[in-house]
Amino acid sequence: MQFKLEGKDEQSKARAGTITLDHGVVETPIFMPVGTVGTVKGVHQKELAEEINPDIILGNTYHLYLRPQTQILEKAGGLHKFMNWDRNILTDSGGYQVYSLSANRKIKEEGVKFKSHIDGSTHFFTPENVMEIQRTIGADIIMAFDECTPYPCEYNYAKRSMHMTHRWLDRCISHLEKLPVKYGYNQTFFPIVQGSTYKDLRKQSAEYIASVGADGNAIGGLSVGEPAEEMYEMTEVVTAILPEDKPRYLMGVGTPINILENIALGIDMFDCVMPTRNGRNGMLFTANGTINIKNKKWEDNFSEIDEMGITWVDTAYSKAYLRHLFTVNEMLGRQIATIHNLGFYLWLVREARKHILAGDFASWKNTMVRNMDKRL
Repeated sequence: MQFKLEGKDEQSKARAGTITLDHGVVETPIFMPVGTVGTVKGVHQKELAEEINPDIILGNTYHLYLRPQTQILEKAGGLHKFMNWDRNILTDSGGYQVYSLSANRKIKEEGVKFKSHIDGSTHFFTPENVMEIQRTIGADIIMAFDECTPYPCEYNYAKRSMHMTHRWLDRCISHLEKLPVKYGYNQTFFPIVQGSTYKDLRKQSAEYIASVGADGNAIGGLSVGEPAEEMYEMTEVVTAILPEDKPRYLMGVGTPINILENIALGIDMFDCVMPTRNGRNGMLFTANGTINIKNKKWEDNFSEIDEMGITWVDTAYSKAYLRHLFTVNEMLGRQIATIHNLGFYLWLVREARKHILAGDFASWKNTMVRNMDKRL
């Protein structure tokens, strides 16, 4: 992997860069659509490539491990071939799913024992076998195995968890070095900063992760229920320490406003299920605010979904038509809403990049935040 900084904003810490991977170049800042089980839910790969056009998408190690299972992916030649996607893929390590399965898992130094949410079967994740699983899935960027602590989190627990995550990182690196490359292309490894919402722990963790010298670095354990201001505060602590010449990935974030504010703090990469999940439920993101398309007020509103004319579908469907599709429970409504939201997120980070390179990101960001922070 190669990372090149193309420009910086003088009024903030925002950066524009390029990440070169074996499946293509990723322009940053970037939002990665979430393709949990080998599909960005509700979107055909053709639509994804041609209308939304992301340089990279995300897959989920926990879910892909359970279904279709790694042996199937290996027979297929890796996730790219299995899902017919020839661009970049990043896989998370399963750490967040371990966090979300709190009632069905037990964490030990060796690893995490958990029960499948599908059939209750018992499984065991370790730093070593998670590296093997991600090698077999075949993503271009793979993540270290970590524990994502909840919010709120007691200080001593957060501290113990952070140190265990660091020990697990050492085991990930040691084991990954022993694994042969599969499928004829390289994989890039990112470690993950933890430490909950404690400044001293975030600082310690960022210093440890920076010392590893990986090609890129991630920040985990945020966007788990903490107030946005605490998220920004922790991000600022960490980005001040992580090396400037490596991409920075803030995991699981977030709303369009969260993304712009964290770009201003020096983050390069984002992912979140919000545009797809909210879209399926009729919540649309636009440059002027959010829309609940199910509301009766849109019943006879024939204006385009985004009145600025920002659209990513073949026809600029009206709000009235989209509301009708949701009212009659037509699958097409959820598809249009999902494509719209993903398109908006990609438009937002690409506009951010343009304004960083033009030198007026900070003022543009402030205007966009004001405009988007309302319900229409």
